[in-house]
Amino acid sequence: MKAFLENYRGELSAVLHTIDLAKISEFIQILERAREEGRGIFAFGNGGSAATASHLVVDMVKGASYGRRKRFRIMALTDQVPTMTAYANDVGYEVVFEQHLRNFARPGDVVVAISASGNSPNVLRAVEYANSIGCTTIGLTGFDGGQLARLASHALVVPSSHMGRVEDGHMFVCHLICYYFMETDKADSA
Repeated sequence: MKAFLENYRGELSAVLHTIDLAKISEFIQILERAREEGRGIFAFGNGGSAATASHLVVDMVKGASYGRRKRFRIMALTDQVPTMTAYANDVGYEVVFEQHLRNFARPGDVVVAISASGNSPNVLRAVEYANSIGCTTIGLTGFDGGQLARLASHALVVPSSHMGRVEDGHMFVCHLICYYFMETDKADSA
């Protein structure tokens, strides 16, 4: 057991050290500009990526916004379970994120799409729609990047073919972004 645990930790550490920090800085600048301009930010994904989207949003809504005059207007489409299941049941699972964006997204908003494989049809469809109306799209993916790496206007690929390490890498990226705002942007008692 110890060998497995040490190996996983070692492999994860190696993956984390290959993540492009310049890309994360770029994402931070995009989100900072969205906050300053009052733009909407929408995050989503499937399975573990859905949980990562929700975690990103709670950290940005509470941790990076509380006590500050400028707040993030960010929501996780994955937290809209009744609407997602209604579309999945009545129309098809491939539209669950795209249809949310049709209601809420406007040109200049930011879309954060998370897909470890980079090939989730509902994620890709939503990014295509977001691109078509002039949103800035950020893709977090892994493996070889899949279609998402080519479709998103800004993409970061966690360079691993292990699902767990890709998802760990995505959470690492999200925490770097959130804690940048939490620890460098002081509360102003707003």
